[in-house]
Amino acid sequence: MSMKAGPDYISAYRHLNWRRSFLLFLIAASISLSFLGDIVTGPAVLSAGDLLTGIFDGSSLSRAESVILYQIRLPDALIALAVGAALGLAGVETQTVLNNPLASPYTLGLSSSAALGAAISIVFDISIPGVAEWISLPFFAFIGSLSAGLAILLMTAAFGGSINTAILFGIAIVFLSTALTAAIQYVATAEATQLIVFWTIGNLTRAGWLEVGVVSAVVLLVLPFCLRDVWQLTLLKGGEEQASSLGVPVKRLRLKVILRTSLLAAVAVCFVGTISFVGLVGPHIARLLLGENHKYLIPGAALSGALLLSLASIVSKSLLPGAIIPVGIVTSLIGVPIFLLLVLTQKRAHL
Repeated sequence: MSMKAGPDYISAYRHLNWRRSFLLFLIAASISLSFLGDIVTGPAVLSAGDLLTGIFDGSSLSRAESVILYQIRLPDALIALAVGAALGLAGVETQTVLNNPLASPYTLGLSSSAALGAAISIVFDISIPGVAEWISLPFFAFIGSLSAGLAILLMTAAFGGSINTAILFGIAIVFLSTALTAAIQYVATAEATQLIVFWTIGNLTRAGWLEVGVVSAVVLLVLPFCLRDVWQLTLLKGGEEQASSLGVPVKRLRLKVILRTSLLAAVAVCFVGTISFVGLVGPHIARLLLGENHKYLIPGAALSGALLLSLASIVSKSLLPGAIIPVGIVTSLIGVPIFLLLVLTQKRAHL
């Protein structure tokens, strides 16, 4: 019996890893279908067959159809995937290093602080000398997001670092950033106020190919660093003391994660505005399907976030005929009941 136990465990472990890999493939396949659905959905009534053919043969489209496909729908569909992946990736890492299932770029105030940084840059016309505006604006959004992340780390350490401390400070930062953004709007011009409103609602329709390239590049740049820390993050889920005893530099790991998530939140917010709940719900979906092994959970959270925002994009264009609802409104309406469900689940778990 004892001689067969080893091979049995190895076989079970291999089967579990195969199952996780297959589930990742299914999520990726679902993203492909959602991406196609996002392209063919919109106010303009166009044939799905013509649009799909036009992706591979642009000459088959009329000039108007070509503009709709290549300048509107493809960039919108791709930015939904890139931003969703960024938020899902940021969410799963913050939940792990802060040991809080309710942590995300939105609930921790990283997104609202990034929006505040962007608002300051817009209203007061602050820029970096010799640097293009499309680089300068994300930089100030990053500074706002990073400031919020570092403040949470410092305050959590100063007040004991309990499981609920970080999320409480994050909620406080959300209210503070929202209030300061409103105060800036009060003194801003009508044009600047309109731009700020765009940040606070969340909208995919103003993104172009440049924005798609920047967000995608940041996600592809950050992802390898996340994957390099998968075993440290997996060990950290077992408890901070246990991870430290096994050689995990917990404080340095948290700092690296805050830097990464601040960058991801900043590029997402500065191009499409504040998107709520994707960074919270996406990692939990991946966790339910894939477990806590971050070798699979990290890419799973990124894919789940991309799928959620892509589906939300489809819904935003389908609810009202001839109109597109800002996707941030859709994610909030869907995310609020899920968020409340998570809160109730965590409360019951601690009774």
